[in-house]
Amino acid sequence: MNPFWARLLVGLYPRAWKKRYGEEFVALLEEGRGGAPMVCNVIRSALGERIAPTVAAATPLATVPSVVIHPTAFLPLAMSLTALTVVLAHIALYGSAREVDEGAAAHIWQLLMAGQIPLVLFFAVRWLPQAPRPTLCVLALQAGAVLLSMAPVLYFHL
Repeated sequence: MNPFWARLLVGLYPRAWKKRYGEEFVALLEEGRGGAPMVCNVIRSALGERIAPTVAAATPLATVPSVVIHPTAFLPLAMSLTALTVVLAHIALYGSAREVDEGAAAHIWQLLMAGQIPLVLFFAVRWLPQAPRPTLCVLALQAGAVLLSMAPVLYFHL
């Protein structure tokens, strides 16, 4: 295989993996015949390494700030706070009287609250094995944000 293409394929792997195996893998790819099945296998393997790394990164995710920066961690927090804002804005504009029909604010709140369930589940499955303590802290933050956004709904019986 052409050295340019071999280095390009190895570039798809995470930095920690490349640091440990990169040069050896480039040499292996350069020696072999580069057919489409081999290229597909390397791409699939690189994606697998990005999703579930087999080589530990140089700096492990050991703090809450390093875990909370991932979208599946902070998006549920943002969704809960947005849902809280929607409810509080509705109460401020229209009062807390029960309506005959659920309005747009109730539907938006329901969509935001239900929409974060798959994100929280993916976050827990993805990060609990790698960094259990920070992940549990972020999950506690997410649960607190959910309870905070439910508080006005339960208090005002909306």
